[in-house]
Amino acid sequence: QVQLVESGGGLVQAGGSLRLSCAASGRTFSNYVMGWFRQAPGKEREYVSAINPTNTYYADSVKGRFTISRDNSKNTVYLQMNSLKPEDTAVYSCAAGPAVNSFRYWGQGTQVTVSS
Repeated sequence: QVQLVESGGGLVQAGGSLRLSCAASGRTFSNYVMGWFRQAPGKEREYVSAINPTNTYYADSVKGRFTISRDNSKNTVYLQMNSLKPEDTAVYSCAAGPAVNSFRYWGQGTQVTVSS
């Protein structure tokens, strides 16, 4: 079992930056693929980014603006978000699983609001 707790959300103006963190419990954090997803009001959950031990992956909508990273010594995954746009407004959740298309554990999410 893995428990995930996100932090770092907030209100920011368009063009600004935020860094989200996701702290994971468990001793096998380094074995998991970690991902970030988001859900805007009235919309379905959307994949944002993922990271495994050797690669990073991004949705086209965030490529070049967001950077995912992980610190296995701290059991934490990060999402650095730059050049934020109002359409990035959503609840951002992190997830963990054995593969990029197989996330099993989810955090509660953190709200990101980008004002125009």
